[in-house]
Amino acid sequence: MRESVDRVYERRVAAVINSREQQLLRGGLRGIERESLRVTGEGRLAQTPHPRTLGSALTHPHITTDYSEALLELVTPALPGNGPLMHYLNDLHRFVYAHLGEEELLWATSMPCDLSGEAEIPIARYGSSHYGRIKSIYRHGLLIRYGGMMQAISGVHFNYSLPRGFWPMYADIRRSRDAGQGFASARYFELLRNYRRHGWLVSYLFGASPAMCRSFLQGQPDGQLAARGADTLVGEHATSLRMSDLGYRNRSQSAVAVSVNSLEEYLRDLRHAVHTPHPQYAALGVKVAGEYRQLSGNVLQIENEYYSYIRPKRTLQPGERTAHALARGGVEYVEVRALDNSAFDPVGVNSRKLHFLEAFLQLLLLKDSPPIEPAEEAAIERNHLRVARRGREPGLQLERDARSVPLAVWAAELLDGLQAVCEWLDGADAARPYAGALRDQLAKLQEPDRTPSARLLAELEEHDESFAALALRVSRRHREELAGTPAHDPALARELAQEAQDSLRELAMLESRQSSGFDQYLAAYLHD
Repeated sequence: MRESVDRVYERRVAAVINSREQQLLRGGLRGIERESLRVTGEGRLAQTPHPRTLGSALTHPHITTDYSEALLELVTPALPGNGPLMHYLNDLHRFVYAHLGEEELLWATSMPCDLSGEAEIPIARYGSSHYGRIKSIYRHGLLIRYGGMMQAISGVHFNYSLPRGFWPMYADIRRSRDAGQGFASARYFELLRNYRRHGWLVSYLFGASPAMCRSFLQGQPDGQLAARGADTLVGEHATSLRMSDLGYRNRSQSAVAVSVNSLEEYLRDLRHAVHTPHPQYAALGVKVAGEYRQLSGNVLQIENEYYSYIRPKRTLQPGERTAHALARGGVEYVEVRALDNSAFDPVGVNSRKLHFLEAFLQLLLLKDSPPIEPAEEAAIERNHLRVARRGREPGLQLERDARSVPLAVWAAELLDGLQAVCEWLDGADAARPYAGALRDQLAKLQEPDRTPSARLLAELEEHDESFAALALRVSRRHREELAGTPAHDPALARELAQEAQDSLRELAMLESRQSSGFDQYLAAYLHD
């Protein structure tokens, strides 16, 4: 079976090359969403409100917040190259730092700073508009369902879309009469299925959360972690505790089954979860003494509550929910959500990672991608968790086609398959950034000590410091590095400042133009 699957991929790669239109694959759009906690100069979670000079977190297109008032989320536009994307992201961080308090920092790592408890984590505030209230109530629902500590984790999301001109060429290769949105959505779902199958490789190569503050577990034991000093817990071979059962892949979320075998099945399963009562969540109460505690007592309050390694996405219209957008227009792009903040990069990500991810997504698009059956889904989940917890363990075995296969063997096969993709993405570029990114990842496979997770543990050992002390030291260094280098586009700061003012005016208009009561607005928002 595996040999035939490889032949399908090889045949499609050859067809792309023979079409002499592989340059179409260079025109994809990509964007970054980078989350980071605001902390004080001493490494405690900031209790200050979202700075007004950054605009409204509800309406600013590029600077918002996630779960917590202290959890910044910086969003780039969709751009046609990794160079412009990194320039924008760096300048966006410079702008934010120029408007933070003098002592505030952006926390460098995905696992949070030392926290005394959930009460220390302020839920994000979005004002008194109906939509702003929905966002705040949703976050309160996350608190009472899963606890606030998990919501203090941060990460990086990579958004990617194939260029429109690619689809007619690929439809010809696939001998499809349909080259429109239906064809593109179906192909994106093939990519989604293959990311579920192979995305553990991203955790191995880029996972950067093998350690955490002891306070994160709030006194709960974990036999797979070792104590390092009084305040730090580490996984000896872990790559991404953020993506393990200690983080986003907790038991509550893993019980939600959503198919990626087609757009129709995906929407069906999400709607079922959003509209099916959950006895435990319902018992928490929805509206108690006139105040909303959560949006509903169902399995999911809204679709965004379902955490996945990768999601199909479409740009939302004002007030629109994700499922409605996908049903309206199909898949526009994919959102890779399994990326840890790169602790040693000032903006949480670097261009080599972006080049690799783009090539990897193209490989997953071209590989054969049959439907995922329940038995395979269970094995997929075990593989992801195994790599998150033990990815650098010598001789680690994963499950493929109901057999055991060494991680190193499977990873080598995937990286070998990327050679052709990197060649056409590099094209005539003498710098060959995609081939260089691939070489970096091959080195990590051959020498696991080169992985970000191993480097972080080595830093802990070398400096004989706690996880919190390491993250604080690196966070301070990042601020100094960003402050000490000039902006790539000086005009961007002026544009962001104008957007901040515009967002505040938009917020004021939203709050003054509410024609119905909140209960009616919420019912309409949740209605399918």
